[in-house]
Amino acid sequence: MEFDANIEHLRIAYWKILVTAGPVLGTALAVGLVIGILQAATSINEQTLSFVPKLAIVMLTMALASGFMLTTMTDYFAFVFETIRGLQ
Repeated sequence: MEFDANIEHLRIAYWKILVTAGPVLGTALAVGLVIGILQAATSINEQTLSFVPKLAIVMLTMALASGFMLTTMTDYFAFVFETIRGLQ
């Protein structure tokens, strides 16, 4: 396998990681930012106030996006196994 092919496989892997984890991480970031702004505006510094809603919304996002995430990773691993099979 040539160097350019290896770089291409790494590029595809990083892109799949970004596409798969992006919605969950983006949701956690947005919820954390909104809750942080609300806590700063109201001067409430309770740790569970930021943790519990973020946990609930991230779990909901994972439940809603699980089909997409599973399909994306299944397609990627099928590609990887086809590539490995083609090396012989």
